[in-house]
Amino acid sequence: MYAALWRLLPGPWWLKLFILLVLIAAVLYALFWYVFPWVSPFITPGEVDVE
Repeated sequence: MYAALWRLLPGPWWLKLFILLVLIAAVLYALFWYVFPWVSPFITPGEVDVE
């Protein structure tokens, strides 16, 4: 799967690497700012007591 993605991206290796890093950053941004806050009300952590 990763080899197919690497072949699909245009340009030399350094441009492919840059594009992949930007895509990873965009996915992480979307997860932290949109997906995780939307899911958090549905997840109730157990009561934790530190004694």
